Amino acid sequence: MAWGGRPVLVVSRLDDATADEVITELNRRRVPVVRLDPGDFPAAVTVNATFGGFGSAGTLVTETRTVDLDGVRSVYWRRPTPYTADLAMSEQTARWAVEEARYGLGGTLAALPGAHYVNHPWRNRDAEFKPAQLATAARCGLTVPATLITNDPDKARVFALAHRPVLYKPFRQTEYTDAGGRALTVWIEDVDPEQIDDRVRHTAHLFQRRVPKTADIRLTAVGEHLFAVRIDGSPGVDWRRHYDSLTYTPVRVPSEVAKGVRAYLDAFGLVFGAFDFGLDPDGRWHWYECNPNGQWAWFPDHITSPITAALADQLQYGGNA
Repeated sequence: MAWGGRPVLVVSRLDDATADEVITELNRRRVPVVRLDPGDFPAAVTVNATFGGFGSAGTLVTETRTVDLDGVRSVYWRRPTPYTADLAMSEQTARWAVEEARYGLGGTLAALPGAHYVNHPWRNRDAEFKPAQLATAARCGLTVPATLITNDPDKARVFALAHRPVLYKPFRQTEYTDAGGRALTVWIEDVDPEQIDDRVRHTAHLFQRRVPKTADIRLTAVGEHLFAVRIDGSPGVDWRRHYDSLTYTPVRVPSEVAKGVRAYLDAFGLVFGAFDFGLDPDGRWHWYECNPNGQWAWFPDHITSPITAALADQLQYGGNA
């Protein structure tokens, strides 16, 4: 089969194994792919976008490819690096230039005419806020553990006593380093009421009743396809800390969960979502969160292959997949 047709634009950093899986599959299908990291702008990326009564047009130019803005078939929005500015600029000028790039190039990438987005970056942004996730999941009929968001230590202690055992969860995985520049991760942790003190006042905290789970479940949704995997073997509350101990088993999705997941995706306008659940001894699925741009490429091949194919279908065939 010859290469040809409208290209797929993959927006991500170079070291993205998840994007690599999908690109490899698209290459196997002879679907043209252009990879772009907005963090390379303006040093290695040039944008020329025109707008008017005729619509919008123009080009994106990388070090190796040129793509017509009105010719992009679909966009796989993954994990681009942050926008940057010339190091010679003053701090204030650099900050201004970065924001101009975000709204100029970023706005252009979010407005490609006729392109199918997986997911649209603004839908990803909207769906990243935990309070909105919690409210939407409950409204969609998913089982949500009792949760408190607060900066009031007294309310936090009352909640922890009423719902113990209780977990602390960060709102997002914000980059954090120690004094030596070493990257740190803020994990999900158990919280005793006695641990809660006035430091809670410094910012918003999320406390949640710990589900008496027998296993974790990661459900990856791609369009109408739902891929659920039971995760066993985690010795702690956060299975992401124990990859070497885990086993994975594909499982069927209960109809009521499938209905809630699809309603959730529709509510946020998402094509893709990585949902986390806890499975209790009665077989009930308790919703934890949905990462609108979650990882899945660490699974064994027999699990990743159908997810890769479903994503490639979305990007190759658009909303008709």
